Formats: sequence, C-alpha cells, structure tokens
Amino acid sequence: MTDDKSILHRINDLVSEEHDLRSKHSAGTIDDADEKARLRALEVELDQCWDLLRQRRAKREFGDDPNTAQARSADTVEGYLN
Repeated sequence: MTDDKSILHRINDLVSEEHDLRSKHSAGTIDDADEKARLRALEVELDQCWDLLRQRRAKREFGDDPNTAQARSADTVEGYLN
C-alpha cells in the first residue's frame, strides 16, 4: 500500500536525483543526451507522483478512501497540459 508519506519520500528522491544529474552534467561527467533523457524520465515520474498525491488528498477531503487512488499512466498525466 502506498501512503502520502511514501509518495512524498519518492518525490524527494526524484528531486535529489535531478539535482545530482544537473551537477554531473555541469561537471562534464555525463553528456547532454544522457542528461536530457534522464531528466525527461524524472519529470514524468514526478508528475505521476504529484498526480497520485493530489488524487489521495482529494479523496480524503471528500470522504473517500485515499487508498483507492491509483497511479495514472505517463500518457495520461502528461496529456493534462495538452
């Protein structure tokens, strides 16, 4: 079972990885293509985590069981802005 605390922990891990990746790129230890590909993957996973957290909070606010919230696909989450 996923709870808010574990989702927030995952978000923090992803943000830390993003910072590390940018530092490695600045230091020249990874190239542009590798940085760009991994950053894109991180952004998608972060969007999915935030979406799941918002779903859980909304369910809780309206008296529903937050444990019924489910992670949505990358295509779904990334399609919100389009």
